[in-house]
Amino acid sequence: MKSKLFVLFAALLGLLSSCRFNAGKQLYTLPELTYPVTEKVDVSDVYYGTSVADPYRWLENDTAAEVKAWVEGQNKVTFGFLNQIPFRDQIRKRLEETYNFARVVGVSKAGEYTLFIKNDGLQNQPVIYRRLGNDDEVFIDPNQLSEDGTVAVGLLSISRDNKYVAYTKSVAGSDWKELYIKDIATGEDLPDCIRHIKFTGAQWYGNGFFYSRFPEPEKGKELQALNQNQQVFYHKLGTTQDKDMLIYEDLQNPLRYNDVAVSEDEKYLFLYIAEGTDGFECHYKPADLKKGGFMPLFTGFKNKSSVIDHQNGLFYVHTDIDAPNYQLVALDPEKPEKENWTGIIPQSKHLLETVYAVGEQLVATYIEDVASHMYIYDYTGKKQREITLPGLGSAAAEWVKKGVNEFYYYFTSFNYPATVMQYNLETGEQTAFFTPDVKFDPASIEVTQVFYPSKDSTRIPMFILHKKGLKRNGKNPTLLYGYGGFNISETPFYSPAVLTLLEYGAVYAIANLRGGNEYGESWHKAGMLLNKQNVFDDFIAAAEYLISEKYTSPAKLGIYGGSNGGLLVGACANQRPELFRVAMPAVGVMDMLRFHKFTVGFGWVPEYGSSEDSVHFKNLFAYSPLHNIKDGVEYPATLVLTSDHDDRVVPAHSFKYIATLQEKHKGKNPVLIRIETKAGHGGGKPISKTIEETADKWAFFLYNTQTPVE
Repeated sequence: MKSKLFVLFAALLGLLSSCRFNAGKQLYTLPELTYPVTEKVDVSDVYYGTSVADPYRWLENDTAAEVKAWVEGQNKVTFGFLNQIPFRDQIRKRLEETYNFARVVGVSKAGEYTLFIKNDGLQNQPVIYRRLGNDDEVFIDPNQLSEDGTVAVGLLSISRDNKYVAYTKSVAGSDWKELYIKDIATGEDLPDCIRHIKFTGAQWYGNGFFYSRFPEPEKGKELQALNQNQQVFYHKLGTTQDKDMLIYEDLQNPLRYNDVAVSEDEKYLFLYIAEGTDGFECHYKPADLKKGGFMPLFTGFKNKSSVIDHQNGLFYVHTDIDAPNYQLVALDPEKPEKENWTGIIPQSKHLLETVYAVGEQLVATYIEDVASHMYIYDYTGKKQREITLPGLGSAAAEWVKKGVNEFYYYFTSFNYPATVMQYNLETGEQTAFFTPDVKFDPASIEVTQVFYPSKDSTRIPMFILHKKGLKRNGKNPTLLYGYGGFNISETPFYSPAVLTLLEYGAVYAIANLRGGNEYGESWHKAGMLLNKQNVFDDFIAAAEYLISEKYTSPAKLGIYGGSNGGLLVGACANQRPELFRVAMPAVGVMDMLRFHKFTVGFGWVPEYGSSEDSVHFKNLFAYSPLHNIKDGVEYPATLVLTSDHDDRVVPAHSFKYIATLQEKHKGKNPVLIRIETKAGHGGGKPISKTIEETADKWAFFLYNTQTPVE
């Protein structure tokens, strides 16, 4: 995901002081690189009369010996290049300083106990603590589970009687997890263990919980094979997994996700069925442990409707039906037709992101021009008051419960570290549960929100961050970040990594592209399926704005994004290679014709379309990063980032992409791949690995933009 770093010859070292600030000369020399030879095979597919070669398909088998040898060869070139950047270690040491502050997230109440997740600073994995009164003690320390910090632990849910907590373990960043149960009072683990799960919670009911799992994957194919036939089970505490009760399965539709939720009063079960990452059905039944028996409440996969509460015989539903910015309605499950709905919180011009049932009231979170706002309503929809947030930023509930007149939410912004706030519904008072002490002066950073026109004149928001006093002379190294997909909003956040980059005189820009959820479902739909090119146009227009406003120039401009954002970076580097000096696509979806054939890739078809459809094939083929690299073009300095345990966007995407780029690219700009070991798509990555990877990214970017580093 980021291009290679240049070899600095010893003779150049003595010249740095004399040419450091001479914009007319190169500070760093770009060497000729010899890339590993990647064998080509005679493989092709025919799509609706179009033959598409796939000469590097053998790289899809990432467990094969020859692929492992190829990975070693690529990493040898990449790290050989990175190791010669003179200021790389300096950046790493500064990152260790800016990351080294205590931070707390995930606060939950369990009767007289409080559970929370805390990292003291540079711990590879955050530690789960238990508080009783004023005494804190370690409850679960994942750092004791592996020497290299690659085992991660996550809290799922607390039992309704506050006796137990369900938590997961994952290894090396894989989406596969194992689920365990711990007694909150004693700290002892129960013998229960649930395996072969991903993308599920633990929904407590009676003396156990509901969860979703996949069949056991074929040995050796755990990180590649298609995940099919997700089933819903009920597990009774104290029993083995083979005794779990099957609650729901759909063998006729093996590529659907299935999950069950339980109403707070335990009177109803809600079955959510999805064909992918966009749109889902909702079925329900009075709570029991029988297989099946669910009745339809919302059918079809064009909308998203979630039951947030059951009260007085009514379901309270957060829905985008006839409301792309969402609304809250109440309905009688015996008469669920739309004409019988009662509007509670109507749609507005702002996105109604979430609604929580708290105490005897409702807490609604809105996104207004890419910043969070929180309001309290009663059950008739009457607004009581707005919750005063610490500033303009991002907020979301951490822990909520009906019948309890307090809740926790976290808040963060670009210059405000993530802080958990405790809010009292009766008094309106709020206090910080824990206040981070950061190794950075937030007041030294200037944050600006601008709006710029895209290719079709759509008004796109963008945040621009830099040190105060920056001169807009077109000479500033600038890194443009984007995502633009899957209904995900890119709201403000505190990032030690970004703030460190700004210290070196860089500008960091975040474009709020279509395909996200910043302005509701209409904004999302404008950047998905056949509208995907809008996302690339928005990103390119952001780059052109930064240049026209003299923040930077093409020689100083880099682009960065991960996952769907990696696709974005790859597509834009192909479409406008002259516009960017550096491109860093991370764990990107690069092969748009075959993504649905691996692990959970089939779930992205509602977002992208599929090559198995003739219309969508034409669209996908037109922008697929892998298939649109041209012979003889000088592409930006490129550093591709991926991991060997990524079982969400399998590393084959990045492998095939970089092999093709190294084959066809013309010029001295390095085109490299950095392949992390014992890491996945990003979740659960140890802090040590995060710092090392970030140091490599920032060093690569600054080196290739000829930025002086003191």
